[in-house]
Amino acid sequence: MDTIATLDLTYQSGFGNHFATEALAGALPKGRNSPQKAPYGLYAEQLSGTAFTAPRDSNRRTWTYRIRPSVVHKPFRPLDNGRLRTAPIGDGRISPNQLRWDPIPIPAAPTDFVDGLVTMGANGDAASHSGIGIHLYVANKSMQDRFMFSADGELLIVPQQGRLQIHTEMGAMEVSPVEICVIPRGVKFRVDLPDGESRGYICENYGAFLRLPNLGPIGSNGLANPRDFQTPDARYEDRDGAFELVCKFGGNLWSADINHSPLDVVAWHGNCAPYKYDLADFMVIGTVSFDHPDPSIFTVLTSPTASAGVANLDFAIFPPRWMVGEDTFRPPWFHRNIMSEFMGLVTGSYDAKIGGFVPGGSSLHNSMAAHGPDAGSFEGASNAELVPEQYKGSMAFMFETCLPIRTTKFANEAAELQDDYFECWQDMPKNFRDTP
Repeated sequence: MDTIATLDLTYQSGFGNHFATEALAGALPKGRNSPQKAPYGLYAEQLSGTAFTAPRDSNRRTWTYRIRPSVVHKPFRPLDNGRLRTAPIGDGRISPNQLRWDPIPIPAAPTDFVDGLVTMGANGDAASHSGIGIHLYVANKSMQDRFMFSADGELLIVPQQGRLQIHTEMGAMEVSPVEICVIPRGVKFRVDLPDGESRGYICENYGAFLRLPNLGPIGSNGLANPRDFQTPDARYEDRDGAFELVCKFGGNLWSADINHSPLDVVAWHGNCAPYKYDLADFMVIGTVSFDHPDPSIFTVLTSPTASAGVANLDFAIFPPRWMVGEDTFRPPWFHRNIMSEFMGLVTGSYDAKIGGFVPGGSSLHNSMAAHGPDAGSFEGASNAELVPEQYKGSMAFMFETCLPIRTTKFANEAAELQDDYFECWQDMPKNFRDTP
């Protein structure tokens, strides 16, 4: 008889911990990783997220004890990529212009998470483990008897509309808007949609795995605290039948027939596992005197490069917070940045834009593309009474990367591309005078 363990959605807390969890008592072998015979007739299989010889503090691997080993599937065959692309993108362009898009509509036809993936841009080269891919998902149908994994990168998922129930090899997670989750490279999963129509953002990180940023002079507490991250407890499916396993590898989608659910891990231990985080738990730090701090103060997770302080990817958020700076222009100032910034909005409105940037929408300001508040926001913030103000009801985020982002043909030609975005700055008046 097919078996799916009860969906209790229980979690273990902490970031980067070595976790140990079993859905059946005694399923974890005692004292060794690969005994001659694992308990319950299970197969021992290791998932290595980093090189075997990576330093201990950056090594990621998990031992799984599963009903069948992952090698049990039919050969992969090419699958239509649809609107999904991977770096390097051949049919896109790197633009110096400020770009902004309305939300991509959710299809009317039945569309699951895989079929609803849309790539907006990418940089680097997935094959050389550098750069990122930026995708949207639009879906209205649960993945039925279908599973997926990405061998190209780990997936940072930011829901904007509708909850996601994500069933992974290591357990299940329910992720709501204003929460995020990360699925490591190679981990198989299935996405169900308890609320029906769903939309959100994905950053596929080809580079070094995401981690918490160093806090430096901030000290031992602040920003995203390790204990607020949750990793699922073991939960297995023992199901036989006709299933599909979709693999993203080398920039292409592949499909294989598989005669059982691959989410059949009964127990596991290690530190290469999915996790979720509630953005409401972010401890915001900002000025209590004057000036506006760099957006790096809002970094939740980072993927570093070999150059100290230079990120392959920073995931930063702009959450509810108090603003109290005196004699200070409080919204983000006008700036040009060597880093490239892709922004999305989960809920509410963004304090540097009066209109045009709406939940589900997105914007891109590539390296050295000038940007900042629109004319109306500048005028309002320049003349506002600077009393303590609680900025609430909004959650914007940014995928920031050290490499320019090449937008896809789809993104460049989409009906949702706002051709008049540049107009929001054209009414900036000349206020200069040559006397005090």
